[in-house]
Amino acid sequence: MGSPRPSGTPAGAAGAAPKPTPASTNPPAVPSTGRSIELVLLAFAAVLTTSALVLVEANQEQELTRTLLWLGLAYLGLFTGAHLVVRRLAPYADPLILPCAAVLNGLGLVMIHRVDLARSDRAAQLGSPQPDLFAGRQVAWTAIALVLFVGTLWFVKDHRTLARYGYTMGFAGLVLIMLPGILPSSISEVNGAKIWLRLSIFSIQPGEFAKVLLMIFFSALLISKRDLFTTAGRKVLGMEFPRPRDLAPLLLAWGASVGVLALENDLGTSLLYFGVMLVLLYTATERVSWLIIGMVFFMAGAIAAYHLFGHVRARVQIWLDPLADYNHSGFQLSQALFGLGTGGVGGTGLGAGRPELVPFAWSDFIVASIGEELGLIGLAAVLVIYLVLVTRGLRSALAVRDSFGKLLATGLSFSLALQVFVVIGGVTKLIPLTGLTIPFMSAGGSSLVANYIIVALLLRISNAARSPASKPVAPKTPLADARTEMVER
Repeated sequence: MGSPRPSGTPAGAAGAAPKPTPASTNPPAVPSTGRSIELVLLAFAAVLTTSALVLVEANQEQELTRTLLWLGLAYLGLFTGAHLVVRRLAPYADPLILPCAAVLNGLGLVMIHRVDLARSDRAAQLGSPQPDLFAGRQVAWTAIALVLFVGTLWFVKDHRTLARYGYTMGFAGLVLIMLPGILPSSISEVNGAKIWLRLSIFSIQPGEFAKVLLMIFFSALLISKRDLFTTAGRKVLGMEFPRPRDLAPLLLAWGASVGVLALENDLGTSLLYFGVMLVLLYTATERVSWLIIGMVFFMAGAIAAYHLFGHVRARVQIWLDPLADYNHSGFQLSQALFGLGTGGVGGTGLGAGRPELVPFAWSDFIVASIGEELGLIGLAAVLVIYLVLVTRGLRSALAVRDSFGKLLATGLSFSLALQVFVVIGGVTKLIPLTGLTIPFMSAGGSSLVANYIIVALLLRISNAARSPASKPVAPKTPLADARTEMVER
C-alpha cells in the first residue's frame, strides 16, 4: 500500500522539482562607457591650451602669430585622434586618465612656447644667435608618443599576456639601463649624467623605457613567487619579517639602483627604481616589515652614496645652502626659488614673468616657470591634476580582477606620483635635486613617449576592470518539464 500523496499535489507529480521562475525578458542595462565624458574633457583641454597660448602671444608679441594657429590645431588634431582610437580599442577605459594627461601636456607646451619666445627676444636684445626652440619639437614628440600610445593599445589586447614575457622584459630593461653606462661618454653623457643615447638625428634616454619594462618584470615576478615573499620569518614587535634568504628581490633592486648611480651619475632614476620596487613588494605581501627593511636599505645606500660619489655630495650641499655658491653650482636652484617667490600666490600672469632666467626652464625646472607665472594657485591646480591621474590609476588597480593587473597598475601609477614628488620637491628645496623631469610637461621626447605608454597600459587595465561581465548562460529547462515538439522532415 503506497504512502498517501500530500494534499493538493496532482497525480503523477509526486517528488517533481518545482518549475523555475521564468527570467525577466527585459534586456540588461548597457553600462556607460564614459567616452562622451572623455570627449568633453578633451575639448576643455583644447580650449584651455589655446586660450593660454593666446595670452602668451598677446603678452609677449602684442599680436597673434601663425605659430599659435598651428600649435593649437596640432594639439587638437592629435588628441582627437587619440580619443577615437580609445573609443575603438578600449571603450570601457577610465574616461579621466587621457584628459588629465592631455591637460598636463598642453600646459607644458604653453610654457615651453612661452620660454622660447622669451629666450628669442633676449637673444635679439643681446645680439646673440637665436637659440634652439623647443615648442615645435615638443609637438613632434607628442605625435610620436601618441603613435606609440595607439600601438600599445593595439598590440596589448589583454594586459595579462604581458606576464608571460616578464623575464624577457626584465632582461631587456637591465640592458637598457646599463647601455648608456658602458658606452663612451661622447655619445652618452650630458651635463655629467651618462643616461643618454645620442644618435645622429635625435637623442633618447633608454632608462625611461627601462622603467616600464622593469615594472612589468617585477609585477610578474611577485605574482609567480608570491608564496616565497609571504613565508613567515621571525616576529619582532608584532611584525613578521621575511627570512634572510627571501630578500633577493629587494637586494636586486637595491644593487641595480646603486649600479645606476655609480655608472651613470643618475640619482633620480636610481631612486625611482628602488621606490617603485619597494611599493610593489609591499602591495604584493601587505607586510609593513618590507617597508621597514627597504627604508633601512635606502638609508644605507644614501649614506654610502654621499661618501663615495662627489656629485651626490654636491647635490646635498646645494640643497642645504644654494646661496653659498650662487654664481656657480647654486645658481639654478637660487633662481628657481626667486622665481617662485616672485610669483607668489596669484602669479605674474602668463607671458608677464621672467622664467627664462632659470637654466633649463623648459625641462628640468619647468615647475619653477609655472610657479612664477601662475603662482601658488596655478601650481596647486597642476598638482590636483596629477593627483586625479594617479588616483584613477590606483582605482583601476583596485577594480581589476587579476593580481598581475593590480600590481602593474599600482606600479605604473606610483611611478608617476613618485616622479612628481621628486621633481617638485627638488625645485622647492624640499629634497636634493635629482635630475628627473616632471611627467608630460617637461620638454623632451623619451619621458613623454614612456609616460604615454604608461597611460596606454593604465587604459588597458581600466578597460578590463570596467568592462561588463560576460552574459550569463540561461539555465536549461529540466527534461521532465520540457515540452514535446513535433519535428517534420
